[in-house]
Amino acid sequence: MSQQAIIRGEVNFRVGDGMLMPIPDGPVDIEVADDSVTLSWIEGDDTGSAAITRDEFERYVREGKIRLS
Repeated sequence: MSQQAIIRGEVNFRVGDGMLMPIPDGPVDIEVADDSVTLSWIEGDDTGSAAITRDEFERYVREGKIRLS
C-alpha cells in the first residue's frame, strides 16, 4: 500500500554506484519494503522513481525533508 508525502529539502538517491541525484521538491508516492523505500514523483512531463534504504528514509523524515501525509 502506498503513502503520500512531500519532499521539502535536499533528498538524494544514488544511481547504481554513481553519483547522488536529487529528488525534486513536491509530492511523492512511497512504497515501503522490508529493507528499502521507493519514492515516485512527477516533474513536468517526466516521471521518476528511486529506492533508498529504510535508514536513509527514516533520517530524512526525522530531519523534516520528507513529510508524510
